[in-house]
Amino acid sequence: MKSVFSREYKNFLKLLIRKRRSAKMTQQNVADILKKPQSFVSKYENGERRLDIVEFIKVARSMGASPISIIKEIEKH
Repeated sequence: MKSVFSREYKNFLKLLIRKRRSAKMTQQNVADILKKPQSFVSKYENGERRLDIVEFIKVARSMGASPISIIKEIEKH
């Protein structure tokens, strides 16, 4: 199956995964904070669903990361 996501979006997802792992969190940890099933995290990390801006902010904060710092990191690439 060909991805409908751009290279930039894929890099964004990789960054979110790195942030989660560096926070020593599992997908389940993030899902619990978001009050979502673990599959929610799995699906956006695997590119099966796209995060909107509101979801992105909640995801970033759930990992103790600043959404702004993540955006700035994306802009560097």
